[in-house]
Amino acid sequence: MAGTLLSVDWDAFSGTRELVFDAPIWGTRDREYDRLDAWRDRAVKRGGRDWSVLGLDFPLYPGWEALRGLAGVPAFVALSHAEAWAWLQRFPGRDVLNVDSHHDLVSFSGDGTRVRPGNWAGLGLRGGLIGRYTCLYPAWHAGLPVAEGFDLDRTRAELAELLPGDVLARVTLARSGAGPGGGLEAILGGVEAVLLVQSPAWTSPAHDGAFFEVAGALGGETLSSPLRRSSATVVW
Repeated sequence: MAGTLLSVDWDAFSGTRELVFDAPIWGTRDREYDRLDAWRDRAVKRGGRDWSVLGLDFPLYPGWEALRGLAGVPAFVALSHAEAWAWLQRFPGRDVLNVDSHHDLVSFSGDGTRVRPGNWAGLGLRGGLIGRYTCLYPAWHAGLPVAEGFDLDRTRAELAELLPGDVLARVTLARSGAGPGGGLEAILGGVEAVLLVQSPAWTSPAHDGAFFEVAGALGGETLSSPLRRSSATVVW
């Protein structure tokens, strides 16, 4: 019996606090600069010579530890959600639960018909690769008015202007609850396969160790190699 596909974007845990104005959640591209050097600039701005100086403004929120419970489930690891299409093609027509700071339903840059990290889910729904889709925003979005997951009604209203009605009808927006695992424990059962995505333009290098701990616990196949930035120097 087919189960649910679970997509986990690391930016659901490697996040920011309110009013950190150089945080990538305000809007960033996904260039090589954004994946490492932009984080160097943030660390230097805060007077640090290693990644730990980022911790105050860019915390690692709890809940990621629960992902270890997926050990033994078919797993895939990727640098970005650009690889999600190949993952969906292996399990066509399944329902998808995406734990993420972004809904990934519409891309606002480039060719909207080409699969991108920001529209893979929307194109998957349109193309029949996804049955129903749920974006589960992290609990910490409730304290961050700029975040998509702060006001779910507002976000859905924005999507209503961008998605066909039949596609939007198969979309659910939700926010994870509080608790030791951020509410994840209740949804890990019945997962047929998991995709773990690093998204380094949005996630702090200080949290790469935890990311690779989860990736190691899950094992599985690497679709594109994540960046090991934690050993990179801040000041060069």
